[in-house]
Amino acid sequence: MKRLYATLLALALCLSVCAGACAGQAQIDGDLAVNVMVLNGTTGFGMAKLMAASAAGDARLNYSFSVETDASNVTAALISGGCDIAALPTNAAAAVYNKTQGGVRLLALNTLGVLYLVVNGETVSVQSLSDLDGMTVYVPAQNPLFLFQALCGAAGVDVTIDDTYAQPADLRTALAAGEVDAAVLPEPMVTIACAANESLVPALDLTEQWQNYYPENSLVQGCVVARTGFVREHPAEVDAFLEEYGASIAYAQEQPADAAALIEQTGVFTNAAVAEKALPRCNLCFLTGDEMQTDMDGFLQILFGVAPESIGGAVPDEDFYYKG
Repeated sequence: MKRLYATLLALALCLSVCAGACAGQAQIDGDLAVNVMVLNGTTGFGMAKLMAASAAGDARLNYSFSVETDASNVTAALISGGCDIAALPTNAAAAVYNKTQGGVRLLALNTLGVLYLVVNGETVSVQSLSDLDGMTVYVPAQNPLFLFQALCGAAGVDVTIDDTYAQPADLRTALAAGEVDAAVLPEPMVTIACAANESLVPALDLTEQWQNYYPENSLVQGCVVARTGFVREHPAEVDAFLEEYGASIAYAQEQPADAAALIEQTGVFTNAAVAEKALPRCNLCFLTGDEMQTDMDGFLQILFGVAPESIGGAVPDEDFYYKG
């Protein structure tokens, strides 16, 4: 009888565990339409493997992906409800949170620093930020502009910052054509510009400069957010997305050649060869939870001190951060 009782007890426990596992699986609605938007370029690089898996029918969720060239289109879709999850510049994510009074949640950080000061090596020599004193440096609008302002202020450099070329691609073209001698560019624009003009030199890694002047605060430029309503209604699906997205970023970090092919295939960027060269300097990451909050909050505090409007006029509160 004791042996029979032990056997029945073990069977009951096994059935209980199986039932719990099945219930957990049932919480994930694989048919739920999940609209995801990414920006072309570095902010979207880490999404390529997941996008390819979804197209092949190998993803856990029913994703619908779109690639955009303008962050304002992504933020508008988040606000209107046309987008559930989106990859954005970090300052844009904070601005949407403030504009919508808490309408989005930060899920993860996906990119650290991707900015470089590129100069015409035949006419300009730059070894440090102090060498920029009295110079004019061209910088794309929004995120790069605010970051460079913060760095120059911390370094005490008297530099003229010109954002005439608001889009990185336009500035890259002007730099490669010799129309400007010093510019701040993100990858993969750095790789493209240097390939087009052999005189161009990546003189300063602005991530390294940030660490020099703000050693207690990470430079975080890219992130992924979700609509607050979506997070509240579908927490299991949000967690499933984060699992798949984290694996997708790891793939890009560990297998850059294969990831670059998927980056071109999915339309995140048009040239796999350039993407492969750029990936090692793109500083992809996958930070969630407390680490995400610490890094993001410190970064936004700095931006707020330089240009409050860049993050929507206020540093987001605790509710901004999704921790599962």
